[in-house]
Amino acid sequence: MSASDPIVTLIVPGRDIEAFAPAAIASLLTQTESRWRAILIDDGSADATGDIFADAAASDPRFTFLRHEASRGLGAARNIGLGLVDTGYLGFLDGDDELTPTALARLTGTLDETGSDFVAGAYVRSRLQGVAYVPGRVQPWTAAATDPQRLRTTIIEHPLASANIVAWSKVSRTDFWTGLHFPEGVAYEDQIVAQQMYTRAASFDVIPDVTVHWRLRADGTSLSQGKSQLPVLRDYLAALRGGIRVLHEAGAADAVTARLNLILAMDLPPLHEIASSHPDPAYAAEVTAFLNELRALPEFSGAHPDPHLADALAW
Repeated sequence: MSASDPIVTLIVPGRDIEAFAPAAIASLLTQTESRWRAILIDDGSADATGDIFADAAASDPRFTFLRHEASRGLGAARNIGLGLVDTGYLGFLDGDDELTPTALARLTGTLDETGSDFVAGAYVRSRLQGVAYVPGRVQPWTAAATDPQRLRTTIIEHPLASANIVAWSKVSRTDFWTGLHFPEGVAYEDQIVAQQMYTRAASFDVIPDVTVHWRLRADGTSLSQGKSQLPVLRDYLAALRGGIRVLHEAGAADAVTARLNLILAMDLPPLHEIASSHPDPAYAAEVTAFLNELRALPEFSGAHPDPHLADALAW
């Protein structure tokens, strides 16, 4: 292996993101760590996303381009990418997001130092202001998961890490992914996988550096902006249930409590608000059933619900 050989592969799926794909590609090209590969996967786009990805691959050999003629979903696209990784490290970047310039240097450099199974960095939301998307501040739950830096830690030692549930804030050793894959055909496919990573790792690292700008699309088409749709809600709640189950089965009681605190404070209040005026009574029934499941967990007694959720807790 020469000094210029790639050390990390990024799996970059996208569908109908022609307005944002160039920025994602540019964020790779401007990395201070240049020893990367990127697998660009067009998941059945109806717009020019595939052409943008193909042009990138034609202009720089570090890019590999794959096209799905029909959409197979984000989980399937990521799984296909996993089978093509031949570097020591791997990570993910959604095709409508952006890496910060030093992201790969910090993430791979940390793993070089520690020997941990993976490293997780901080991230911020990017929202449209005027004519440009502008990154915001690190949210409190992300800061609690990643700040201060912790090296060679575990989910037992650092239960608040469980709040960082996205695939694209992490770089892993490729062999750590043996036996891991993303659920297919559902939304929020990374939440369960993230908790599996925390509970399977012999050790992991967290760093406070902002590594990704996560775009919230102004047109409301980001998956996280579609929770008023009943099928999306069901996938969302299934992901939350699955993540809690993984932590619970691993005996990570403090991490379960941390997840409950965050779900009660951040996830359930907006769902309760949507349910209060949703035309389909099944929506409120799904939210109520999920809340009742949380209340039945032994760890619930140690949780501290947001007082503004009192009405929901009284259902």
